[in-house]
Amino acid sequence: MTRRLVVLMLLVVIATPAVASKVLVIGFDGMDPILLEQYRAEGRMPNFDRFLAAGGQWTEFGTSVPPQSPVAWSNFITGRDSGGHGIFDFIHRDPKTMLPYSSTSEAKSATRFIELGSWKIPRGGGGIRNLRQGTAFWEILSDEGIDATIFKVPSNFPPVECEARCLSGMGTPDLTGNYGISTLITDDPPLERNLAGGRIESVWLDQGRFDATLVGPANTWREGDPEATVPVHGRVDRAAKTVWLTADKTELVLREGEWSDWVSLDFEMVPLLKSVSGICRFFLIETGPALRLYVTPIQIDPEDPEMPISVPGNYSRKIAERTGPYYTQGLPEDTNALENGFLTDDQYVQQSNLVLEERLRQLDVELDRFAGLEEGFLFFYFNTPDQTCHMHWRNMDPESPTFATADPNHRDRIPEMYTALDGALGRALDVVGDDVVVMVMSDHGFAPWHRTFHTNTWLLENGYLALQEGRERDDVVMLTGIDWTRTRAYAMGINGLYLNLAGREREGIVQPGAEQEALLAELQSKLEAERDPLLGQLAIKHAYRADETYHGPLKNSGPDIVLGYARGWRGGNESAMGELSDSVFSDNLLKWSGDHCIAADEVPGILVTNRPILRRDPSLVDMAPTILRLFGINPPEDMVGGSVFEPR
Repeated sequence: MTRRLVVLMLLVVIATPAVASKVLVIGFDGMDPILLEQYRAEGRMPNFDRFLAAGGQWTEFGTSVPPQSPVAWSNFITGRDSGGHGIFDFIHRDPKTMLPYSSTSEAKSATRFIELGSWKIPRGGGGIRNLRQGTAFWEILSDEGIDATIFKVPSNFPPVECEARCLSGMGTPDLTGNYGISTLITDDPPLERNLAGGRIESVWLDQGRFDATLVGPANTWREGDPEATVPVHGRVDRAAKTVWLTADKTELVLREGEWSDWVSLDFEMVPLLKSVSGICRFFLIETGPALRLYVTPIQIDPEDPEMPISVPGNYSRKIAERTGPYYTQGLPEDTNALENGFLTDDQYVQQSNLVLEERLRQLDVELDRFAGLEEGFLFFYFNTPDQTCHMHWRNMDPESPTFATADPNHRDRIPEMYTALDGALGRALDVVGDDVVVMVMSDHGFAPWHRTFHTNTWLLENGYLALQEGRERDDVVMLTGIDWTRTRAYAMGINGLYLNLAGREREGIVQPGAEQEALLAELQSKLEAERDPLLGQLAIKHAYRADETYHGPLKNSGPDIVLGYARGWRGGNESAMGELSDSVFSDNLLKWSGDHCIAADEVPGILVTNRPILRRDPSLVDMAPTILRLFGINPPEDMVGGSVFEPR
């Protein structure tokens, strides 16, 4: 045998990994390669060290453009970028109405009813639709007869119908259809009542007794769709620092600093005919000098879900039977409660730990089942690193504008959370055998958010966006008040910038072709040259052009330019919702102090595996082809990535 032939045979062996019988993927949302290496060096990550010492490899893992979770996980799910799956941002806009909408799912009310006085009985026409395009890789696995479980992956609400077991994750709303609205019951309401993701329920104490209501879903069975509610009655004993509660049909007693178990709530729609089940937990913050009683967002009841949260439909109930009731909301850590001042850092950490403990119990159940399979796939997801880094970056970052007011007791919250997740990896390694392909991954890394760039304000001050006569900046909400006859570009979403294109936008004025091309080039050049006047540094590292970044039939249906900010900057929430601010730049004074919606090369994720990584510069779009190839399945041609275990 010639030496040349031997070399060729070795290359074929290296490039063709053996077909696996079992594959485990653990998703740690937002786990950052820089922090991971730092905490490994500090001895905080013994199970990652153990995994790598046993022959594992790790690498930085390319994320999506932009590095937003719904975009990134859609890349993971479909093996496509945004041009193939159609998710470009948390928020999209309808060019016909110029109004924003959620990018990942669409809920429509029934359109046909039987009307009986003030009642209307739905006859059909409504429903919830997943807006992500493309085939999920587990649909292909299940079509090939492979047992697959997908636990809480983002961008999968409602979950796709197939033979796999799926529980929906990020994107799953609370029972009201929102992404998490908690309630503060208090007899001393704050002056600020217009809160994002929070509701104040003001009560009057009469000899210690109070009455309150919890708001549930809209009652679409009644004329006008009023909010359904359930009653809460309580008695406060300030001497004993205790509250006796009756919530719907449940009685409980709470002491200050105590969390309740999950409480079932029954929202009546039609007496004796229709009700909707939800669950919540209570936390007694204090009884005096003012009553402060926190109530979690009302969750879809996993044992009796009103919305489609699992496939098969009884999967969510079976999990609850094994581990107890649980958060079904896609982002269970209540970041809004911390931002709104309902919870302190201490109390938010308690709530976050409850979520993590719940998820670890669920991991144990799924690992036990997975261990008993001869062939199968398990994906299991943790959102905790993402939410913790968002809210606690300020605690460890002296350069954060809010560091001076942060709680020093939680300066180590992020490394403590990394160590807890290292323990989750240890649980998995203790259960799976050496023959199982194990991959640990994150969708993106993390960075500080110190300064904010307000895109619509920049467009206004640079002559690309114009206001209607007599309109002030603070009158603009969701792009209302814009003079479209003089506006050539506008922003919507965290990273998105759109041209007001003739033939696409409702009142477009930029002509396709040469004028469009010249404006794109001009905007890209000016944005990438924009310096923050306070720091004298470039704020935008890349102004990505969609036509040069995305692939597939949908590449022109999203933003025309995606802003990739330099480390330390991020787009403002005002521009994300089509609003204006007083200035182009401002300090970020939110508790939400860490972020990743910046330039993709600033926040890569991680990939750690017990197989040799041969692909150069692997990224999220490679995961779906990798998993399929491990089971001996050829990926569809519309997947733009390739296996990480094969050289590019």
